[in-house]
Amino acid sequence: MWYHSIDQVIQTFKTDKHKGLSEHEVAKRRLDYGDNALPEGKRISIIKLFVQQFASVFIAVLLGVLIISAVLGEWVDALVIAAIVFINACIGFYQEYQAEKSLAALKKLTKPMSRVLRDGVVRVVLSAELVPGDIVLLEAGDIVPADGRLFSCAQLACQEASLTGESTPVAKIIDVINDQTAAVGDRKNMVFMGTVVVRGKGTYIVTATGQQTELGKIALLLDAPEEQTPLQKQLARVGIQLVYVSFVIVSVMFVLGVLRGQGYVSMLLTSLSLAVAAIPEGLPAVITIALSVGVYRMAKRKAIVRRLLSVETLGSTSVICTDKTGTLTRNEMVTQKLWADNHEYSVSGVGYAPTGEISGAHGSIVLDQETVLQKLLTIGVLCNDAHILKENGSWRLIGDPTEGAFLAAASKVGLHKEVLVKQYDFVDELPFDSERKRMSVVRMMDGKKTLLLKGAADVVVHLATHILTSRGVVVLEQHDRDAIKKAHDDFARQALRVLAVAYKELDHDSVVDHALEQNVIFVGLVAMMDPPRPEVKDAIAECARAGIKTVMITGDHKETARAIGVQLGLFDGDDARIMTGRDLDLLSEDDLQACVEDIVIYARTSAEHKMRIVKAFKERGHTVAVTGDGVNDAPAIKAADVGAAMGITGTEVTKEAADMVITDDNFASIVNAVREGRGIYDNIMKFINFLLSANIAELSVIFIAIVLGLKDPQGNPFNALLPIQLLWLNLVTDGLPAIALAMDPIDPEAMHKPVRLAHETMLSQRFALEIVMLGILLTIGIMAAALIGVRTSAVMGYTMTLTSFVVLEIVRIHMVRSRYHIGFFSNAFLIGAISVSLGLQLCIMYIPALQGIFRMTALGFVEWGIIIGIAIGVLLLGKILENVSYRVKKS
Repeated sequence: MWYHSIDQVIQTFKTDKHKGLSEHEVAKRRLDYGDNALPEGKRISIIKLFVQQFASVFIAVLLGVLIISAVLGEWVDALVIAAIVFINACIGFYQEYQAEKSLAALKKLTKPMSRVLRDGVVRVVLSAELVPGDIVLLEAGDIVPADGRLFSCAQLACQEASLTGESTPVAKIIDVINDQTAAVGDRKNMVFMGTVVVRGKGTYIVTATGQQTELGKIALLLDAPEEQTPLQKQLARVGIQLVYVSFVIVSVMFVLGVLRGQGYVSMLLTSLSLAVAAIPEGLPAVITIALSVGVYRMAKRKAIVRRLLSVETLGSTSVICTDKTGTLTRNEMVTQKLWADNHEYSVSGVGYAPTGEISGAHGSIVLDQETVLQKLLTIGVLCNDAHILKENGSWRLIGDPTEGAFLAAASKVGLHKEVLVKQYDFVDELPFDSERKRMSVVRMMDGKKTLLLKGAADVVVHLATHILTSRGVVVLEQHDRDAIKKAHDDFARQALRVLAVAYKELDHDSVVDHALEQNVIFVGLVAMMDPPRPEVKDAIAECARAGIKTVMITGDHKETARAIGVQLGLFDGDDARIMTGRDLDLLSEDDLQACVEDIVIYARTSAEHKMRIVKAFKERGHTVAVTGDGVNDAPAIKAADVGAAMGITGTEVTKEAADMVITDDNFASIVNAVREGRGIYDNIMKFINFLLSANIAELSVIFIAIVLGLKDPQGNPFNALLPIQLLWLNLVTDGLPAIALAMDPIDPEAMHKPVRLAHETMLSQRFALEIVMLGILLTIGIMAAALIGVRTSAVMGYTMTLTSFVVLEIVRIHMVRSRYHIGFFSNAFLIGAISVSLGLQLCIMYIPALQGIFRMTALGFVEWGIIIGIAIGVLLLGKILENVSYRVKKS
């Protein structure tokens, strides 16, 4: 509609711009178009949220093991496994339910209203009741309720950052825009649902409501199905691999037993029992606990994690696609440079707080000694419709961010609007006009009626005939114009928005009109921008060291994005590494995939462009995290492997689409989350190594005992470990340290390691070999203890076997943690878990009532000496193998 005339739009929607629609017509159109509202996101029920916790291959494997245990009559095993699965589901459910409750607390429960012209009368109605063809009235502070074509506006400007990503308010016009392919941000004769009016007034014809609005089109992009996280895929693979291993064990044991003459039924039951033992029942629960620990740590770092598994996914992130406005930058216009009397000044401080200072070439200024600069700031304050308020300890702007930047700069040197407006009486105003590109006010200054003007630098210089200097007012010569242009161009190259200030003393009887804005006295320039957040540059550098590519995707202009990118260290400003939305439109999906890794900044993009970029990275095998705060970020956040929305400036649509909400809007929190994700993955790998190496040792010891036909001194078969002892190992003495490994601190070198590829298997060939080698080492040591013990008696054999398992936990834990740069005593939970495991083992060995249950006996000094000697031997052998492995890998 932006490329149609107002009359054409009126004809298309059969409306009257002077009377609006009739109530009868509105009722008819509501039947046709429905409510002016976006569909509510599908709310997952509490029951479904709980049931989802069982949706994994590994849990399915455990449920299969549970059924087998029950069939074999191993009811204790079956009940314990059922308890583990249930506890795992409860932990996951609790974390995700709490996240949803926290997010719901952030929502604003409001019913927006709109002023609409119907039957020739202005009425206030629910925004949801608007229909195409309605005539809506806007004024400063309104949230635009529906898309539409403007036919009347007076200094109207809208903040569209949430939709387009552009931080500067867009001055609106009513003229036809003769470009049918114009981006949303360039359709200046249109207003869009969800954007905010920051100044002026306007009237428009509603052209789209609900899902047909630009906001609605973005909402439709959010219907993409949920994808499995890398961890879910990895655990599914591990589950399948363990099922395969179990099947092989069952088959081999069954065949060997039958060949040795044992009965079919007896061998089938024995083989199935070993297959059950091969599955680390506690693994899903330990992983859930590790993820929950990560959620807790991240909550302390101001991040609400909505999906438990997304914490680990961040650890495999190879690309972070981030919005600029409000994410990399503060979404606050701040004055950074001033130019007056041929001198440049720098302004420090952030936001709208009156902190910071103005400094010149020789340091901080004394305002009374800088008369031209004082005049510049005074005019900027008086020719200004904005207000800055202090609320709950923070400073809030009401009005145009550009004007707010003026007020904040002046307040740093003690020039406050509430004081100046009382000192200089208001007379009249010539409001800002997008065609004139300037605004003026008339005030009484020193008893004289004075015109104060600010606007686009080229416009103000063109209107000026004189310039204010420290020597007084002098004629504006060509060399002055050249100096102004040089200063302006220097600021523009830094992507600063530049305005100029001027004034003119009027006759007392002057009629205030646009004709007065001639022959003015030029005072100076003010340069401002939406600055980068101070912590972002270091965060991006840390990502680069970690092998993670940071990509800026913004709706803002190319030059603004380039300047911010250079300031943040994203790149050196090379034009070949920037692409605009129009450039993207010319590329096929294959062409985009071919170049996507070479581009670091995408400017003037839409929501659809962001989706294409994210999908292109994913097609190239990357794990993609997307951060943002605007509605335009929501589809890409939804499509990403991990989506992070900003909690303060983020829209509700964006938060709904995200896996994680950053409550302090700090980009650095994303990097902290990546570090946390890597730490969690490391911990998961530790306890997979710990549990599977133990299971290998358990199976091997029993397998060897059965194959060798070991017997005790009385000639009875000796299988090294009894079922109840296996259960004790898996759930108590192994389970506690495994859970404690989830509490391990993050490796300080975590962000210096290469990116882990999403398709990389969890049980890689090298890692599987490491587990097997550790399992073999444990088997050798434990079999030695078993063979020594069984010479005395079966009970001593069982005691030596089980106790050597528990003592070798310390060796195992040291070996699985040795590659990480954390001390042995860095995890108090782990030390406690090992102590409890040893304590419990001593209980079943030395308490008579428990000895009978677990077939244990008391060990003497000699037996303890043998077990400790075996542990030292295994440790030394493990260290030798570790060094050999390291040298082979290095070579």
